[in-house]
Amino acid sequence: MNTSTSSQPVNKLALTAAYYLSIFMLGSFTSVAGPALPSLAENTSSTLDQISLFFVLGALGYLLGSYFGGQAYDRFPGNRIMAATLLVIAISGAFVPILRQLWLLLLAQFMLGLAQGANDVGCNTLLLWVHKDKGTGPYINGLHFFFGLGAFIAPLVLAGVLSLTDGIQWVFWIFALLSLPLVIWFWRLPEPRAQLDSNGNERTPMPLMPVALLVLAFVLYVGAEVGFGNWIYTYALTLGLGTAITSAYLTSAFWGTFTVGRLLGVWISTHLRSATILFVDLLGCLASLGVIMLWGDSALALWAGAIGLGLFMASVFPTTLVLAGERLNITGAMTGWFLFGGGTGGMILPWVIGQAFVGIGAGAMPTIIFIAVILNLLSIAVFVYLPIKHPQTV
Repeated sequence: MNTSTSSQPVNKLALTAAYYLSIFMLGSFTSVAGPALPSLAENTSSTLDQISLFFVLGALGYLLGSYFGGQAYDRFPGNRIMAATLLVIAISGAFVPILRQLWLLLLAQFMLGLAQGANDVGCNTLLLWVHKDKGTGPYINGLHFFFGLGAFIAPLVLAGVLSLTDGIQWVFWIFALLSLPLVIWFWRLPEPRAQLDSNGNERTPMPLMPVALLVLAFVLYVGAEVGFGNWIYTYALTLGLGTAITSAYLTSAFWGTFTVGRLLGVWISTHLRSATILFVDLLGCLASLGVIMLWGDSALALWAGAIGLGLFMASVFPTTLVLAGERLNITGAMTGWFLFGGGTGGMILPWVIGQAFVGIGAGAMPTIIFIAVILNLLSIAVFVYLPIKHPQTV
């Protein structure tokens, strides 16, 4: 039974700030893993193919954390769970850069992913509960902007640490230490009240068809985002549309405009309906990919398409969550399924693109993402116009 109906007054500003800082830490730990990979391989005397299991175990932990964390937020005090996940993130993250055996490193990364998945579900679910009585769009877009901000700042901190020391451990330890005050803060925060249905019931049957459509949308969207972000560098290099340096700049341009788009989404969500934003965003993604596909031998078209895709993709994830909150009585279990779907797409579609690179050629990459975005658009359209029956009591 969800015990989040606290007698203490709920300070929405304090809760919102806490969730923003928590997801900032999440973005920081997520983005620093890639640049640290060579050092982790050296620490454990591992080859690159062996150390690649680091990402597999992290992703597996994230999927399990998303699913089981979603169930937990419906039954136990949410902010206490947030405190526990941040503590596990801090401890696991502190051990990652100093472990010398690969199996121990993989175990620490699995625990880190498990806590990150549960923490991500908590940030999104609890923030939706806090602001359900008013428009959630700006708050959810702001939350995801802070994730991007953490992902942007952490590599800069890593660069600064490497310029002062010979090892990567201090960047992990800095963010681990910064997480500890948040653990104490979350433990003391009052709980947001769980979202109630129209009859005042906290626990309602999950509407399978609408939730399945949204899970599919998250699978397709996250797969497209991660697929493009991970493969655009290799795509440009393989087709001779950039050097190693300019291809790196192209990747940064995509993620940079993506972060700007998240910030713009905060303002846009106060002026347009979430369904309208999603349709415009997804059509903009298709147009940007169309530019890349139609002028496949043009570096300028590739840059224009990548920048456009970053801007239009930016608010799709948070706005889909907002749309879900507008039409459904969101529970932790639902959010867990949404993020489980996103994590699954982030694992599968980049792998499919990699197979297509070898079997078909680099040109298959934008085509695969184009198809994924079309299917994403169709799943959102069906969800928007699907009649949803809310359970009635007798």
